[in-house]
Amino acid sequence: MIRYDALDALPVRGALPALDDALEGHGTAVLVAPPGTGKTTLVPLALAGLLGEGPARRVVVAEPRRIAARAAARRMAWLLGEKVGESVGYTVRGERVVGRHARVEVVTTGVLLQRLQRDQELAGVDVVVLDECHERHLDADTVAAFLWDVRETLRPELRLVAASATTDSEGWARLLGGAPVVEARGASYGVEVIWTPPARPVRPPHGMRVDPALLAHVASVVRRALAERSGDVLCFLPGVGEIARVAAQLGGLGDVDVLQVHGRAPAAVQDAVLAPGARRRVVLATSVAESSLTVPGVRVVVDSGLAREPRVDHARGLSALTTVRASQAAGRQRAGRAGREAPGVVYRCWSEAEDTRLPRFPAPEIKVADLTAFALQAACWGDPEASGLALLDPPPGGAMAAARSVLTAIGAVDSAGRATERGARMARLGLHPRLGRALLDSASLVGAERAAEVVALLSEEPPREYGDDLAAALRGARRGGDAYAGRWRLEVRRLRSAAADFADRAARDSLPVELNVSLSPASTAVRAGGWPGAGEDQAVGLVAALAFPERVAKVHGGSYLMVSGTRAEVREGSGLRGAPWLAVAVADRPLGKGHARVQLAAVVDEDVARRAAAPLYAEGQEVHWADGDVVARRVERLGAVELAVRGLADADPDLVRNALVEGLRQEGVGLLRWTPDAGVLRRRLAFLHLHLGDPWPDVSDDALHARVDEWLEPELGRARRRADLARIDAGQALARLLPWASGDAARLDELAPERITVPSGSRIRIDYDNPERPVLAVKLQEMFGLQQSPVVAGVPLLVHLLSPAGRPAAVTADLASFWKDGYKGVRAELRGRYPKHPWPEDPASAEPTRYTNARLRR
Repeated sequence: MIRYDALDALPVRGALPALDDALEGHGTAVLVAPPGTGKTTLVPLALAGLLGEGPARRVVVAEPRRIAARAAARRMAWLLGEKVGESVGYTVRGERVVGRHARVEVVTTGVLLQRLQRDQELAGVDVVVLDECHERHLDADTVAAFLWDVRETLRPELRLVAASATTDSEGWARLLGGAPVVEARGASYGVEVIWTPPARPVRPPHGMRVDPALLAHVASVVRRALAERSGDVLCFLPGVGEIARVAAQLGGLGDVDVLQVHGRAPAAVQDAVLAPGARRRVVLATSVAESSLTVPGVRVVVDSGLAREPRVDHARGLSALTTVRASQAAGRQRAGRAGREAPGVVYRCWSEAEDTRLPRFPAPEIKVADLTAFALQAACWGDPEASGLALLDPPPGGAMAAARSVLTAIGAVDSAGRATERGARMARLGLHPRLGRALLDSASLVGAERAAEVVALLSEEPPREYGDDLAAALRGARRGGDAYAGRWRLEVRRLRSAAADFADRAARDSLPVELNVSLSPASTAVRAGGWPGAGEDQAVGLVAALAFPERVAKVHGGSYLMVSGTRAEVREGSGLRGAPWLAVAVADRPLGKGHARVQLAAVVDEDVARRAAAPLYAEGQEVHWADGDVVARRVERLGAVELAVRGLADADPDLVRNALVEGLRQEGVGLLRWTPDAGVLRRRLAFLHLHLGDPWPDVSDDALHARVDEWLEPELGRARRRADLARIDAGQALARLLPWASGDAARLDELAPERITVPSGSRIRIDYDNPERPVLAVKLQEMFGLQQSPVVAGVPLLVHLLSPAGRPAAVTADLASFWKDGYKGVRAELRGRYPKHPWPEDPASAEPTRYTNARLRR
């Protein structure tokens, strides 16, 4: 029996006529409805004609998470007074509860994506509702783009609804061809906001790390909320680990039940959270409780202000979730949970001033996530560049290039980026392409059962208590009785069937089963499968290595060096420490560290490493500048990992020359032999380049390095090591840069003379150390009678007038002014000290001399 009383109480009912008109007239619509209005449950029932109004249609509802899909289907079935699977069913990965006569099917976006790849027309489906599209999950954005393509090219009658509580409605309306925006008024109650920042500053989140001080503060705010307010408390935390730590700090609450809800929680716990409780409850939840799920009895929300988003560390080749500040939109969604059934309150664990600085919406996954799976989906759809897809945000070019590189390496796409038959199979596995490659390629080596077991472990990272050894984690999952082990067994069955199906198809159609995978006789035991001990460990390692070949790592100086070049450490006490080789499946980067930390890995040997990472194998000469000289070696390597090295006496001359050029870049042209005359020439040229410009050359280190071919050949081509550079006459080489072609080289001594004749007749060397103002250091008496300072290339020299002992007595660039004003003071100071030298009262008209008075009298 339909529960009309509950249906009539849902505020979205008032928006149904406008939604029907929008779909009837345009075929697409954007539905904006606050939390708790019934958009997830009432709208699909109405569109399917299950409420006695409107034509009968088949409706597919896409939810971003499995827990939301199950909950939405159960709620709709309850509203109809039926069991799940009758009129309303659901399909999530590894689980399908859909009867023959079901008119509404709730699926995850991942399931819908695979369904579209198998059947682009979605035969038999009349309406697709994309729920919670504001979350901007990559699968959801991809599904929306594919559905719009289907509607535009194949099925113009297919109706599309983008539904959310907080979203960029204008952007989605534009994406769906100018779709009408239908807004439903909410009947949610007022929610009071209480700002409760920590009393002392806490460290910001970094990677997966959250400051324990913040978690302790969140627990204290939960206790405060229980004391100050009535009703159940819903507390938002970023992840499973933080939920467990806060739950531990909430011990001893007496008659209050503490429940934990997240994607890994057992179905019984999830069901308990979604049903009214007999006692007061504290529900600790991740963002799965932000939308789609109504937790009855909640009057209070405690928001930690944190969320988890995917990130790719391209420099280290690591993809992982990272902790970030939740967006303002997420904050509104979370607060709305407190006002669904009655007035409520939200305790926000940050300050009001901080709130204004938060991002408006969460970062779209397409901007920050690993795009390998997306690129494969686009290739299978027939648009490898994704340039023709209707996306709110285009995929970043660099991330797409990296994704295509991976897909090419695993044989999922051809050289033009088009999906291969193998790639199409991978796309339908519901796995990341890396894991799809590992499943398909390892099944024939270690058996479909074991391949499926390991890949299932990698597809949903096992709990931390399973340890960091992948082989040990596999044995733990086999004997485990927890919720994770239960999900793992279901996934193993699914993947085993998929692997066997692919092997049968490959045998029938002569498709390639393995890619770049072959084992030496020492590893042929792996093929047998089903044996315990070290053999099993090796098989587990092979599967992991095939999934992440660039993360195969060799022990190196107490840590591990991955073939990608990333250095990683294994924690103290781990059974993995000391293994010569590892296949790293999961790693992160600790706070303040420049290298990764191994979270999950398997022990492998060098043979498995070589086979799994075969495309990264290289052998050849490596000649470079290191430790102050040319180093020439013949090296075998897997990416950054050196396998074998030996010295090389007859290295390629071009490689040697390049290494010498690099040495000159690193250490400068001081590696050459600079005689005093060569140094003077370089300084003279620097002076002319500064003041006259072309054709006089720039002789700075950078400029000389850029023109090394012009001035250091053929000497550089004959050099083999640092000592050979030290024998090259830099002055002779530098002369090649003089402007000989224009004839200006002949004016070098005229424009920048090495020496200049002063009034006494002496030829004094000019110091060009400072090219802006060269210096002439000369004894004062030798300049008597000169009215103007000497000039070279139009630049007055800075004259250092020296005492008879050769010490500076005065500095001037204007001799006339010095004779008039400055000389008197110098004369008074030095006349008594050097009485044997002339000190005329009028130096401007005096006879210049190099000699003393006595010499002059003779």
